[in-house]
Amino acid sequence: MNILLVGVDKRDDLTRKEQNLLHLGRQDGQRTDTMMVIHLSEDHRKVTVVSLPRDTWLDIPGKGEHKINSAYQFGGPKLAVQTVQQATGLRINHYIAVNVLGFIDVVEALGGITVCTPVAIDDNKTKLKLAAGTHQLNGVNALHYARTRATGRADLDRIDRQQQVISALLAKAISGDTLTNPAKFGALVNSTLRTLTVDDALSEDFLGLATQLKDVSTDNVSFVTVPLADVNYRTGTGESAVLWDKAAARDLFHRINTDQPLVPPVKPSKSPTATPSPTAATIAPNRIAIRVRNGTLITGLGARTKSALLAAGFLVPSVPGDTATRTYKNTIIRYGPTRADSVRTVAAAFPGAELRQVDIDGIEVILGAKNHTVRKPVTSTPKPTPTTASTPTTKTATQNICK
Repeated sequence: MNILLVGVDKRDDLTRKEQNLLHLGRQDGQRTDTMMVIHLSEDHRKVTVVSLPRDTWLDIPGKGEHKINSAYQFGGPKLAVQTVQQATGLRINHYIAVNVLGFIDVVEALGGITVCTPVAIDDNKTKLKLAAGTHQLNGVNALHYARTRATGRADLDRIDRQQQVISALLAKAISGDTLTNPAKFGALVNSTLRTLTVDDALSEDFLGLATQLKDVSTDNVSFVTVPLADVNYRTGTGESAVLWDKAAARDLFHRINTDQPLVPPVKPSKSPTATPSPTAATIAPNRIAIRVRNGTLITGLGARTKSALLAAGFLVPSVPGDTATRTYKNTIIRYGPTRADSVRTVAAAFPGAELRQVDIDGIEVILGAKNHTVRKPVTSTPKPTPTTASTPTTKTATQNICK
């Protein structure tokens, strides 16, 4: 299932007081500051969020070449959906729009969020001033944080912040038991639905869809931005825009559409993979969900390990099971290609265990006769990895959350 999510910059229905409070100005009409495609895997166990840069220069059906955010202004939701379908090759099944007040309401409903900015922000337009570091934001400041372009990469930095905000909202909902408490969950969905514009088909079963996703962890939500070939494109009309890397974008959307890993999996070497040291752990345990299976004949090992993992701060949502063969000598940690960061923390919890990258979702620990004792890992902040403009940058919600 593919859902087009747009952030609508609609100001003419705001009061003068609201416009002044939010520092939005008084332009009439509707624009889209944010466009994302949310892809739900067929088994509804994974969510992929693709950010479409608002300055993307492409063909809008019936209107010629314009920036992608013009589609909504020209023809509302219908033309926005047509434009995204034509550009991505994905069939858009549903549509959700959130305006500025709706965004604020969602943040406030969760009691605010925690964000961290690597650089200072001083935005004269929104009056947002943040020093580099971690900050607690209410709904209004979260809106300004998600909208500001007052940093070096302008809209591309804003995409990173918007992905971080969504991750923070998800983390807040999980940490506050909102998704597992039926009363809290129903109240959040109902209040959220009142602040959104949703297509008719989705509005009829919005709670049902949300219920199916309530067990998704931050490890299973991935963010990616369309790979770009030119971030400083100058259009024939003199506008500054960006161009997609067509080949890389086509491959990315094919992978998304067919529920493949966003990046091709790395073939494991024939020699055993070295286990990272505890200091190599970069993701906090409370952001990592683990499946546990007992590969030995030791009675109760799975249950005891789950308890130890929970005590160490990990998430273990399911009951431990047994492997078909109960003769595993060493503990094995199996992980999917997008879990390279999280698995370092798990490896630090099982010193001496063997790591195996395989084509699975998430992380699974098969307990062996040795190296099954859980140790509390020590996490550290990872160094950023440089990427080129055309490289799809992929992060999970876990990696986006402030450590």
